[in-house]
Formats: sequence, structure tokens, C-alpha cells
Amino acid sequence: MPTAKSAEISVFKRRESEARSYCRGFDTVFTRASGSEMTDINGRDYIDFLAGCSSLNYGHNDADMKAALIEHISADGMAHALDLHTDTKAAFLDAFETHILEPRDMDHRVMFTGPTGANAVEAAMKIARKVTGRTNIIAFTNGFHGVTAGALAATGNNYHRGAAGVTLNGVTRMPYDNFIGSEIDTADYLDAMLTDRSSGVDAPAAIILETVQGEGGLNAASPEWLRQVADVAKRHGALLIVDDIQAGCGRCGTFFSFEDMGIVPDIVTLAKSISGFGLPMALMLVRPQHDVFGPAEHNGTFRGNTHAFVTAKVTIEKFWSDDTFQEGLGKKAEILTEALRNLVDLVPGARLKGRGLMLGVDVGCGHLAGEICARAFRKGLIIETSGSEGQVVKVLAPLTTPEQQFRKGLNILLDAARDVTQSTRFAAE
Repeated sequence: MPTAKSAEISVFKRRESEARSYCRGFDTVFTRASGSEMTDINGRDYIDFLAGCSSLNYGHNDADMKAALIEHISADGMAHALDLHTDTKAAFLDAFETHILEPRDMDHRVMFTGPTGANAVEAAMKIARKVTGRTNIIAFTNGFHGVTAGALAATGNNYHRGAAGVTLNGVTRMPYDNFIGSEIDTADYLDAMLTDRSSGVDAPAAIILETVQGEGGLNAASPEWLRQVADVAKRHGALLIVDDIQAGCGRCGTFFSFEDMGIVPDIVTLAKSISGFGLPMALMLVRPQHDVFGPAEHNGTFRGNTHAFVTAKVTIEKFWSDDTFQEGLGKKAEILTEALRNLVDLVPGARLKGRGLMLGVDVGCGHLAGEICARAFRKGLIIETSGSEGQVVKVLAPLTTPEQQFRKGLNILLDAARDVTQSTRFAAE
């Protein structure tokens, strides 16, 4: 007699596409979630250190966002509006301008793209090409910008690129900070390639980068390198695009990941946690002088999710109207760093990677990282890997996770790592 769980799972295996991904590592059916905890069909609770791949920076079902959304729906508020003017869009833009853009002296305009990060990247690359009249985009090794054709051309991962089925054009790949080793300054290398007219690299419309490469293995660029690249872009007439889809919305300790880096991007892409509630929403920020798209030149039926405007406004006013929330992120980053250093000590050659609350441990082997995450799941923790070979155990806990629960999840991770490394050593002996 099949259990309720197995009966539920069978429909996914029977009818869902083989493209399903995260669910393969978490063999259960989830039914509810609150804060930093998820519950499955058997009533078992799990601490969530995946957070919708940083789409739930403020946890599951925040009470204030939920109440505002329910009120909006109950009052027959707009559910879909294309890009019409609505009261909810106006309220979001006012809050975003007041609490995010103006305090950071950013004059950027807000363009609502289709509701995925990849679509925001597509818009950013297109508008840069229109502004400059150039076609080439500089992207970096291990960068991940999405899997639609244009964004995929800028993505480095061979597995995803191989699924395109067509030649991916219009992008030149350059080495990211420390990709070749600390002895080679890759920003200088980039400058040299763009300066020499015989390098074979066409003048770029834009340089696109993540300040911390999420899917690429938590490679964190130094402030010095980022400033150099920004200067290179300016001197060579290219726009600087910062893809803040995973690293933004507080994940690196400030709302934007680049705030303490000394750069002001021409274009910024945001998605994932910008809605605050896990609702689909993406946007592109662009300096006014580069806001050159004509009406509907980059459009989409679901550009501007009205329900997401409701929750995003609450998010901004609740967490970003003063410095209280941001100051608390620093303490949590210290807790996380200390715990992950203990994990590093368990694996010879392992190293800490990332920045802020976007941290992980490179254990040097995708199989080992996968085993650690699998063991953690059996112990009640949801956590995933990243990196070119899946070799980085990657913590993306909700930023709102209570300290006691945060420490409990980290202890589960350390216990799982001890179990796996001890069994591995035992097997080797």
C-alpha cells in the first residue's frame, strides 16, 4: 500500500518534465511554510537554507506582506494591469524612490520587465546595444545571467549553454577576478584587450557582472577590481551592468551588493527577492540618459506584477526605511562566517567563499558537497550546492531567520559534514 508521500510524488515522476531540478534532491512533498521553516506532507519540519534560491530573503509568508496582499485581493484590487498606471504601482515606486534610490543618490529610472531575472538581463543587454550602437557584450567566467538565448550567451556554465541548440553570439568572455590566480590582474587584462585594436575583441556595448557570482560558486570580486572594471567600461564607452538578481536585496549585507564598492552602475537588474514574498517580479534600473527604449520596445504580458507591488512596498517600508534591519545582517554574517570556518576545518583544502550572508564552503569536489547537502536534508535542513562542478556548499538562509534557528541550522550542516567526512575517510582507509 503506497504511503501518502509516495502517492503524491508519483504524479511528478509520471507527468512532470525531466527538466525538474531542485526537487530531485529533496524527496518529499512540501505543504506549508512559515518564516525559515518548511513542512512536508508527513508533518516533518525543515529549516530552509535555500530560500527559493534567494527569492525569499524575508522568509516564507511574512505576516505583514500576507495581510496587505489579502486585503488587496479581498477589495478587488487590480490583479493584472499590463503596464497601466495603478495605485499599487505608484505606491511601490514612491517607496522605492524614497527608501532605496534617493538615500543612495541613484537617479535611475525603473523599468518593469517580464517577471524573471533572465528577462531583466535581456532588457539590459538590449538597451545597452541600442544606447551605444554596438553589439558585443563583455561577460565573465563563471557568470550566470539566465537561460534565455541572450542571457544564456552571457552565462558561462557549459551545461546550460549546451541546451540552447543554437550558436550563442554577441558576447566575449573575460576572466573574472582571481580566475587565473591572484598574480594576474584580470581588470588590467580586460583593459589591454579593449585597448589593443588587434586583440580581436570588438568594442563592447556593455560589461555585465555579478559582484558575487551565485551559481558560479560564490566568487566574490574585490572592491578594487570592481572599481577598475567600472573605470575600464567608462574609458572604452561601454555601459556597466550589475546583475544583482541573486546578490541584491540585502543578501550581501546592503540592499544593493555594490553599495560599499565605490561604483555606480549604469544599469542594475533585480528580481528574486524584490517582491519580498516570492511573487514573480523583475525590474531594470537605468540611468535617465540611457533610458532609450520606445514604448513597448521591450514588453511582456506580465511586466509589472500588481500583487508583487503590494508586497514589495511592505518589504521596503518594513525592512529598509531605516538602518535597523541592515545593521542586524552584519551580526548574522559573523555567526555564519564562524560556523563555516568550522566546516572548512573538517575538509582538507576547503575554503570559505562569498560575502555577507551569501557564503559557502568550497570542499573541492561536487560529490562531497552533494553528499553533505543530502545528509543535511535527512537531518532536517534544506541546502544546495553551486559552482562549476557543484563543489560549493552554499548557504542562502532567509535574512530574517531568528538567531537560535539560524544556529540550529548551521549545527545541522556541521553535523552532516562531520558524518560525511568521517565516513569518507573510513572508506578510504
